[in-house]
Amino acid sequence: MDLLTLVALVTVGILFLQLIRLAFSDGDLALMWAERFGNKPDVLAGQTVWIVGASDGIGEHLAYELVRAGCRLVLTARRENELNRVKQHCLELRSSATESDVLVLPMDVLNFSEHKKAFDKIVDTFNHLDVLVNNAGRTQRAVVLQTDFEIERQMMELNYFANVSLTKTVLPHMVERNSGQIVVTSSVAGKFGVPNSATYCASKHALQGWYDSLRSELGSKDVSVLLTCPGPVFSGIQKAGFTGKVGEAYGVGMNTAEKRMRTDRCSRLISVAMANKMLEVWIGLHPTLLMCYVTQYLPGIAKLIMMKMGKDAVDSLRHGQFPGGDKKST
Repeated sequence: MDLLTLVALVTVGILFLQLIRLAFSDGDLALMWAERFGNKPDVLAGQTVWIVGASDGIGEHLAYELVRAGCRLVLTARRENELNRVKQHCLELRSSATESDVLVLPMDVLNFSEHKKAFDKIVDTFNHLDVLVNNAGRTQRAVVLQTDFEIERQMMELNYFANVSLTKTVLPHMVERNSGQIVVTSSVAGKFGVPNSATYCASKHALQGWYDSLRSELGSKDVSVLLTCPGPVFSGIQKAGFTGKVGEAYGVGMNTAEKRMRTDRCSRLISVAMANKMLEVWIGLHPTLLMCYVTQYLPGIAKLIMMKMGKDAVDSLRHGQFPGGDKKST
């Protein structure tokens, strides 16, 4: 056997093993490697983490992961009663945690003038901030032709501009300390466009571009940027999502029979990515995870697939079903 043939066989073997790994993964392969062999979340112990959008869903469960890891937390959302509920559970999860380790800081992120005041309170309380988790946002269900332009503006205000404003508020502090991490809940919708959610996809694509640029500008500074791209996850985000009309909520919850990732599992993987200071991670079940790989490495083919599949088939992916399968939804 000549050398070229041997190299070809080894390459094919490695690709085959990677495909087997991917088939049994619920995150991209680099993240799966980090979960098994990399740093554990407890390397974050002692860090002060500000979770924006902490009252339910991914933000809530991420708070539980991080308090178990030994972090001090700042919990922000509009609903103070829900934040207090999350705080109480955090204190129950770590017996050594005290009331002073978890700060409840209610705020509507659309009140941009409050961002600096909230950050100043964090510094007054904990002296510094190590990690900002930008997790607040809303989804959307409406086709482009039935979406009022005002919805486009409101979506960008919440999912993009509020996110950027919070980052620019804390960034000088982190750069001055030459230490910090910005964590962003983007979405697989930030990797490829899907029908019936164009406005949502646009906001997530904007985040991807802005934070990729920020990361390159930070260069050698020890301030890292992590973009997390979850696929379908069980949470309340769908029910409160935008439609195409101003003042209207989607109002349809998630059926527990759907094939979606558990929220606690998604948050666990995000905490692993934080601990290993990863740059971007994809989190989700198949076929969504597979679509991320096709989009990344075969973008032209991915676009053709999306065009040919149509809205109904792509909606099956959103519900965790391969196109043509039974779509269980409420």
